[in-house]
Amino acid sequence: MTEPRKKGLISHGIAAQNRKARFDYKIGETIEAGLQLIGPEVKSLRAGRATLAEAWAGERDGEMWLFNCYIPEWQAGSFMAKFEPRRPRKLLLHRKQVQSLTGAITREGATLVPLDIHFNDRGRAKVLLGLAEGKKKHDKRAAIAERDWQRDKSRMMRNKGEE
Repeated sequence: MTEPRKKGLISHGIAAQNRKARFDYKIGETIEAGLQLIGPEVKSLRAGRATLAEAWAGERDGEMWLFNCYIPEWQAGSFMAKFEPRRPRKLLLHRKQVQSLTGAITREGATLVPLDIHFNDRGRAKVLLGLAEGKKKHDKRAAIAERDWQRDKSRMMRNKGEE
């Protein structure tokens, strides 16, 4: 028997997802990184209130950081629980991973895009980063056409089965 969720908080699984990233970019390699957070940020993430729509990751002073990720303030917190919602957050990676990612960014002109923030089995907050290249407009149109065709095809098959 599974234990019921307390107050709708997320103990493991996806807390925030950047669905538009897979449409705007061609995702190559993906890397899972830890996220250095403070207590109220974790509570806000567990409530599923984060936004990754305009977030990106980059290198600063030899370390990787997550920029422009919006994690709102935890409303039930005290005055000590105040933090900047869009502050840069440090990504926890091994040194060799940081070096390979910075090399890919500078050499290939790729972008590090956060795909989702999730909690692993141990309850730790992790961010899934994708090494991405921007798509051209015609590539996006082709993706839309393919998606529409798949939807229409499944609708026709479903309607054919009803007759």
